[in-house]
Amino acid sequence: MAEETKESSTEMAQPIIIDLGKQKSSKLKDLKKGKGKLWDEVFDVVDEAREMLGEEADGKVIVPIIVIYEKKPKRSSLDKLIFPLAK
Repeated sequence: MAEETKESSTEMAQPIIIDLGKQKSSKLKDLKKGKGKLWDEVFDVVDEAREMLGEEADGKVIVPIIVIYEKKPKRSSLDKLIFPLAK
């Protein structure tokens, strides 16, 4: 029994990277659930990108890549001398 593979007619557009920076954990929980201010911000950026692409975006899936980070504080040199093995 031979199976035919179907190719999807949907093309992927170049991914959109959205840098949300440092955020509160409650906002991140809402984002994971698909609601809240951050979720709205992501969709606003996707809509803006769709408008910028114009006809090029027709029939394509726009994939947002969301970047959230927290910068670790630098250790002082005194900490390095007192706790040299601590990370």
